[in-house]
Amino acid sequence: MNAEKVVEHIVGWLKDYATNAGVNGFVIGISGGIDSAVTSTLCAKTGFPVLCVEMPIHQGANQVSRAKEHINQLQERFYKVTSIEIDLTNTFEEYKKVIPVTDDKATVNLSLANTRARLRMTNLYYLAGLHGLLVAGTGNKVEDFGVGFYTKYGDGGVDLSPIADLMKSEVYKIAKVLEVPASIQVAKPTDGLFGDSRTDEDQIGASYDELEWAMNVADEGKTINDFEGRQKEVFTIYSQRNRANKHKMDPIPVCEIPADLK
Repeated sequence: MNAEKVVEHIVGWLKDYATNAGVNGFVIGISGGIDSAVTSTLCAKTGFPVLCVEMPIHQGANQVSRAKEHINQLQERFYKVTSIEIDLTNTFEEYKKVIPVTDDKATVNLSLANTRARLRMTNLYYLAGLHGLLVAGTGNKVEDFGVGFYTKYGDGGVDLSPIADLMKSEVYKIAKVLEVPASIQVAKPTDGLFGDSRTDEDQIGASYDELEWAMNVADEGKTINDFEGRQKEVFTIYSQRNRANKHKMDPIPVCEIPADLK
């Protein structure tokens, strides 16, 4: 991959989209992770205003520090980058007081994790409406079209997706070209939705390199019977998540009414 040319292409695409949409710029949630760092830098390179938003909800200190480091670096490099921190922890805790729960703690915790992402999406769209901005998505190709590792109407609720055609390994290559802070480039990927130290690999059961391999061989038409050992295990993880999360990756199904019934 020619990372420099890819950067140039994405920046041009973002410029054209924002110009045609008649908006003032972009707003993006900054998590301290590689995807949001790359996406926000690409947006900043367009020359349009970019609003970087920190939205901690019981966030780990290392995630917060990486996010601040990135925003500070971005503001030093691009004068149209601004930032705001909106701590949603109290909002989240108040919400938890009024909702019903069940005895299935795992299900409750997962639902609450997704609620965090949806609170952030709501906040981003409020700011977008306030300032005439587009919400820039941070999902990469493996997450968005491979295993569906994102929250529907949470971090999946965006106006445009600049890096959704890049594999995770390609995002890292782009990050080097964009001079994203080293602390972010070496950090283990995490969605930060559970308030603990679990990584994406802990949740999924496979690394992004493994998932990329599975996605590629699946596209080649390979099946579970073509593999054994760890490869079979990874392919199974990929296939199961791909099937289970089709509702996120496919268009919303519409019940079409036959003409003779109308």
